[in-house]
Amino acid sequence: MNIFKKANLESFEEICKRNFNDFQLWREDEDAIDILVALLNTIRPKKPKEVKSVSIKHILHFFIEHPSEKEHFITYLFTLLDKKKFDNILTDAGILQDTDFFYEVKKRIFAKFLPFQAPKDSLQYVLNQIFYLVSDPIWIDKIPMEELEELFEILSFSTIYKDTEVNSPMFEVLQAMNLLSQRSSGKALESEVLKMVPEYDRFESPFEAFEKELDAIQTTIISKETESYITSEDINYRQLQVLFKQCNDFVEKAFQNSSKYGISLRVNQNLLRIKQQLYRIGVLLPILIVDKPEDKKTKSIELGLKLIQYNCQKTNVRKLVAESTQLLSYEITQHSAKTGEHYITESKTEYFKMLYTALGGGLVVGFMCIIKLLLSKIHTSDFGHAFFYSLNYSFGFIVIYLLGFTLATKQPAMTAAALITALEDGLKKQGNDSEKHKTFAILFARLFRSQFIAFVGNVVMAFPVALVGIWAIDNIFGNNIATSNWNKFLVDLNPIGSLLLFHAAIAGFFLFLSGIISGSISNRDKHFDVKYRIEEHPWLKMTFGKAKTKRLANWYNKKWAGLISNFWFGVFLGSTASVGIFLGLNLDIRHITFASGNLALALYGAKFQVENSLFFWGIFGVGMIGLVNFIVSFSLSLGLAFRSRNIPLSELRPILTSIKQRFFKKPMSFFFPTE
Repeated sequence: MNIFKKANLESFEEICKRNFNDFQLWREDEDAIDILVALLNTIRPKKPKEVKSVSIKHILHFFIEHPSEKEHFITYLFTLLDKKKFDNILTDAGILQDTDFFYEVKKRIFAKFLPFQAPKDSLQYVLNQIFYLVSDPIWIDKIPMEELEELFEILSFSTIYKDTEVNSPMFEVLQAMNLLSQRSSGKALESEVLKMVPEYDRFESPFEAFEKELDAIQTTIISKETESYITSEDINYRQLQVLFKQCNDFVEKAFQNSSKYGISLRVNQNLLRIKQQLYRIGVLLPILIVDKPEDKKTKSIELGLKLIQYNCQKTNVRKLVAESTQLLSYEITQHSAKTGEHYITESKTEYFKMLYTALGGGLVVGFMCIIKLLLSKIHTSDFGHAFFYSLNYSFGFIVIYLLGFTLATKQPAMTAAALITALEDGLKKQGNDSEKHKTFAILFARLFRSQFIAFVGNVVMAFPVALVGIWAIDNIFGNNIATSNWNKFLVDLNPIGSLLLFHAAIAGFFLFLSGIISGSISNRDKHFDVKYRIEEHPWLKMTFGKAKTKRLANWYNKKWAGLISNFWFGVFLGSTASVGIFLGLNLDIRHITFASGNLALALYGAKFQVENSLFFWGIFGVGMIGLVNFIVSFSLSLGLAFRSRNIPLSELRPILTSIKQRFFKKPMSFFFPTE
């Protein structure tokens, strides 16, 4: 019998009349669960998110008017569901099972395409077959509770408080709570977790105390013959609530301390797992409490709904990624915020200091442009060019960083988080949106003018340095090294005749990524106490002395994250074109400072005999590259900062309005320090 094909044609009533009449055809079905699947398919709406309510009154009326079919259906359900274990749904479904984030993501993605199938003697198997869509909890939640309660009565369901025999519902709930408590307690006692909460060193673990108190309550419930529950006045339950709060405080304190001690992905996953287990215990705790007789039925139904929800959402990848990355993104952007404050000028002194450091950055980039052009003459493989270009970029960026110079486009990735900090402060204030976002708009104006003067400094210096450099090579060695490249340089600067905007966006993404790397390394070093390890390294102290070792530790702590970030930024820029060639894609990067240097090389290579249109598009292209570099890098960094602090994207509109009002009120403040 093809029950699935008929389900689309038959109604709920027709399926019941055929299978649950006096002949009881359901007993002849090899896999009786298929009938229940077909019945649910007649109820399930096609677009569950769009329906306001899902009524099952027609089902209630059918069972009331057909008592014989109802009795046979009850027998069918009892046969299908009786003594089915479900504690694993409560302990495992939707809860992290591994501290390896990438393994967990991979496992959940794989399960979406090839779902895990539980043993047939478990309730999870039944739920997997019946509620197999992720959207099922949505429409089930829209069924009125009064209708569910009426169905509960009509089908003569027993509440979960009937007894605590093995495999009974209450036994499964108690087993799940006990297992969740033991797991969370074990993880909370691991050294890497305890390191995050030194405040608890001298106190008994609240998890151990909670476990003991829960065991006492379970003993009380199991010892009862008829009433397998307790009331909210139970003294042990009140104590359990206090301990439960202490367990949650322990986890929250560990998360808060991440700003002091840093946090690794493994520790983050451990804490997240404990938090999820505690949350699940918090959902199950009220089930043990019955203060009014009618609570028995309501809480029995709620448990069934929770089982369906947890089982359907056990492979939720989006939620896993969101929860796992939020704290880490916060710590990374927090580091960027502290670093970015130095890139936002306020006074005229700071403004012109930014100009001087940007001129220094342009000086180095001018030489880098010439070196890259020379490296392009080397006859080697694409990998060879990627290696040499990456070496050139990385070395140049590291020199800029160590000398305290400024590369303009590195700013947006660092300053976005600093702006978010101002936004958070504004949101705490009372008043209208314009007042809340006023501080953000003022800080954005300062950021924009800082970026503007950094662009000016980089471009103004990179152009003449590259021009003088190629002129010197031509006069000393008698070789105009840009003769064969000048046309390509100019074409690449044309936003209409090339993929300039796309390539500039790639560079913007790499700028954002380098900021992430910097914050990640800084957070990792803080968590593993790298500075302290260097300071107290016995061999280093014996060889160089305590003072020099301490200076080395301070230098590492201050510079290492930036060094690695600049190194990888250079690798990204230097290898993109070669990767594109390997993949057969037109991939490349465009960076404003290098674009100005390349424009100088192109002009000299063409002996300044360039059409006005090409020259115009070249200048315009340099400006467009800078704009796209800034927009992409800043937008991605701002989005990450929004995500890390749980600020809704709906705040963007009032933010933009506030910036616009600020611009029309004081336009020059976006370019020069007018205050």
